[in-house]
Amino acid sequence: MDYKPTIGLEIHIELQTNSKMFCSCPNDPDEKRPNFNVCPICMGHPGTLPVINKEAVRKTIKTGIALNCKVADSSRFNRKNYFYPDLPKGYQISQYELPICNGGFLEVNGRKIRIRRIHLEEDTGKLIHPEGKNYSLVDFNRAGIPLMELVTEPDLKTAQETKKFAEELHIILHYLNVSDADMEKGQMRVEANISLAPYRPALSEKGGAGAGFSKDQKLGTKVEIKNLNSFRSVERALEYEIKRQSELLGGGEKIIQETRGWDENKEVTVSQREKEEAHDYRYFPEPDLLPFYFNQNFINEIRAEIPELPEAKKERFKEEYGLDEKNIDIFVYNKDLSEYFEQVVSEFEPGLSEERLASQINLAKNYIISDLQGLLGGVSVASKDFLITPENFAELIALIFEGKISSKIAKQVLEEMFRTGADPSNIIEEKGLSQVTDETEIERIVKDVIEKNQKVVADYKKGKEASIQFLVGQVMAATKGKASPEIVNRLLKEVLDKI
Repeated sequence: MDYKPTIGLEIHIELQTNSKMFCSCPNDPDEKRPNFNVCPICMGHPGTLPVINKEAVRKTIKTGIALNCKVADSSRFNRKNYFYPDLPKGYQISQYELPICNGGFLEVNGRKIRIRRIHLEEDTGKLIHPEGKNYSLVDFNRAGIPLMELVTEPDLKTAQETKKFAEELHIILHYLNVSDADMEKGQMRVEANISLAPYRPALSEKGGAGAGFSKDQKLGTKVEIKNLNSFRSVERALEYEIKRQSELLGGGEKIIQETRGWDENKEVTVSQREKEEAHDYRYFPEPDLLPFYFNQNFINEIRAEIPELPEAKKERFKEEYGLDEKNIDIFVYNKDLSEYFEQVVSEFEPGLSEERLASQINLAKNYIISDLQGLLGGVSVASKDFLITPENFAELIALIFEGKISSKIAKQVLEEMFRTGADPSNIIEEKGLSQVTDETEIERIVKDVIEKNQKVVADYKKGKEASIQFLVGQVMAATKGKASPEIVNRLLKEVLDKI
């Protein structure tokens, strides 16, 4: 029997703020010293009082607006009661019945995946398990960091679609500048809820089988998968769980409602505990924090801060720069690179003809995506370590377009620009890399190459057009890449046609 998966997500995102959620301790995910960024408030000492981080609230609202949510008129915090070694207070300040945002959606592959809620809470500490030891250590640096939780409706249908949803959300978070969302550092953590139900085609009005599922079909037993810290893990864990549950159901066994962890090394899910229900947490209003209210001016102020989002940028890059879908995706999913590309284009000489402008845009796109990205490694073009100004990169593109340097020389110049940040014209002059355009000198080299490669010349005469590319390469090698390829090609054909 075939089974229909139904998938919903709970995604935790550590917000990028200067301080923690309810105290003034630094929010520094890179702090390596354990229990350094802590105070009596985030350590849960008796008698301490929390104070709400307004910036965390703003960033939650900003995310909600970007994801088409309704921002609540009022909200409040609750106590979520449970014990865990890295939860210093013995409860977590979270939100329950009055989240900040409700009812949005994110479009994935043309389908709207509904978002049930986005709420705000505090993160827990971190347990460290020394290898070979029979104890664990607790680091409370992370305890109290602002944690935004996004909960979807169970609208996702496949592992691939779920992975795509997480990827699309990740890039939106970057555009909004609300979180670094580094999954390896735990700044974005995905938990997936999945259930399987037997496939039962819906019946049409005439009694025949329809293309969908019957409206009264019940969902299967829900299983939660934790520890998904990469997009690949999201996809692989769900694929495994669909297979596992299908085999159990196919064998007549029942699915247990439970929480399972993802073992990255073995690529299997493993049972952790039976799943808690909301009543198990004994939610009640946080007595130390008053309810808070949002007026429309405050919401409109945040709405005005939302930048151009990925889908809008895709459309604009297609219309404005004539890029194809593959190249647009590269730029859109690398926000800093796309901004650098636009800065380069803005530095092109004003008043260029449409044809020349389009050609230079195409050259800039090619050199940024291929050559520049190859040099960058792990360095961002927005980093202070990146030395090539948009003005200098635009000058390099103009030199290539005008035929003043070959593509081979351009690569050498770009490498030197990356290393030193120097002006391309100065590099060319200092290193003697100027293009050889003296046709008399190039023709002399062309004739010498032809003289030394008579077999290739004979092949060309027999109609093997590709042979000329070998001869072009020999001329370029003899000029150390400095000759204009256009002049070389023309002179070679002229000389060969006379033989």
